[in-house]
Amino acid sequence: MTLTNGRAALDAALLIAVTAISRFAFRSHYLYDIDSVNFALALRHYDPSVHQPHPPGYFLYICLGRLFNVVFNDANDAFVAIGIAFSCAAVLMIYLLAGEWFGRGAAIFASLVFVFSPLAWFHGTVALVYVAEAFFSALTGYLCWRAYAGSSRYAYLAAAAAGIGAGFRPSFLVLLAPLLLFSFRGLNRRGAFISAATLGASVAIWAWPMLAISGAGSYFSALGSLWGTVPGKGTLFNSSVANSVARACTIAGIYVLGFGCAAVLPWAGGRRPSVDDRRMITFTWVWLIPGLLFFTFIYLKFVNSGYLLVLVPPICVWMGLWGSRFIGGVRGPRSVRVLIAAVGAAMNTIIFIAAPVYCSYGAVRRFESELRDVIGTVRRLAPPRDTVIVGFDSHFLGYRHAGYYLPEYLTVEFPAVQLAEGRRIFAMKDGNTRLEQSVADPGVRSFLTFPLPEGDEYREYFANIQARFPVQNVRTIVEGGHLYVTGPLEDLRFLFPDSGGSTGELAYKP
Repeated sequence: MTLTNGRAALDAALLIAVTAISRFAFRSHYLYDIDSVNFALALRHYDPSVHQPHPPGYFLYICLGRLFNVVFNDANDAFVAIGIAFSCAAVLMIYLLAGEWFGRGAAIFASLVFVFSPLAWFHGTVALVYVAEAFFSALTGYLCWRAYAGSSRYAYLAAAAAGIGAGFRPSFLVLLAPLLLFSFRGLNRRGAFISAATLGASVAIWAWPMLAISGAGSYFSALGSLWGTVPGKGTLFNSSVANSVARACTIAGIYVLGFGCAAVLPWAGGRRPSVDDRRMITFTWVWLIPGLLFFTFIYLKFVNSGYLLVLVPPICVWMGLWGSRFIGGVRGPRSVRVLIAAVGAAMNTIIFIAAPVYCSYGAVRRFESELRDVIGTVRRLAPPRDTVIVGFDSHFLGYRHAGYYLPEYLTVEFPAVQLAEGRRIFAMKDGNTRLEQSVADPGVRSFLTFPLPEGDEYREYFANIQARFPVQNVRTIVEGGHLYVTGPLEDLRFLFPDSGGSTGELAYKP
């Protein structure tokens, strides 16, 4: 299917309009996640060694963010606008591939599955990179299919798309490399060479300047530190099989969250596959399996549900077939079939707005209200000239939010991190991040903890932090339902012992 067809062009225009309006209407107004703040800080100064942004760097995403920021002059608005644009582009590519495989009806249904996906909807409204990866997955998959079908020029385009997509999120290339190789297996030597050269050039065009700006040594040191601190600890190779089983269950949960009531379509409309060309099935599994294996056996947490958006486009395409088949099999007038589809879309909208999960519209609004209250409270409780804020390594209300929205304060992160050069403390002030060996700032006499979100895990963690301080030296303050601890600066030695020895940090679980 091509957009030269009048009906297809109208379909695409309407789907893009619905996508843009739905994302804009529910857009976030604050940087929602710790990664969002890292991206925002990188607009001013790019340095992955201090997590501006966090490794592996997201170089092209930041470059695009700087371009959009010229227009919006607000980091969150700039990245949300990027998310809306990529959401629209992903819908277009899903429509084209589904139309190529199964026809116009399936293409419309597949696109609507993506539009009303609670997970995809959320990621089109916040300052996170995952919806861009969904677009590049759809684009690369479409081009790979055309190459697999016998057109070598599409192989070159697919290689370029994959390389550029990796500039937005480098792990993308790892997950899509098997699909590239599978699609290019019919190329002659010349075609294979050009494809490989195109891929290498499209990676080099962003990797070279990224490493030049970051410094190769600092970049890989920071990347190794982050890998060893978070994902590298729970892989199949160094942890129990139970972790992989838990990740498989998480994938199942994210599948339901990602598709809502459409999650039943493989059973409702897919019992009798009528696809003559089995190559589509094989192609789909080659697209999906590397990611499923990685997220099952290497790394995945529910709060990182957006990782799975890279796998959503091919599933949407098949759901387009199953959904159109299911709706087409309903007896009665056309209005009945339209009503069924509308009810499904309404149910998914309710899930997106009100589900008790971190990635719902309601959760975003609660967080934003909570953040505004905490920022105001901190400014009332402690003057910036003699107070250091202690924040924690949390996705929400962590030290990054404290440092970004309270730039006049010195903000430090607990726990310290282990780098090749030794223990270091992340410290922020005036929108800049630096790595320090100790907590020190002229004139600072006291500290104030930045509160964590509500929840049993957070409360338990904070209670362990609080227990480290001598009771007689600190004061506990409750404001707006949040707990703050303040005390003399010298008592931070109970969190950050001398940097030459073990700091004894608590492992952060939430």
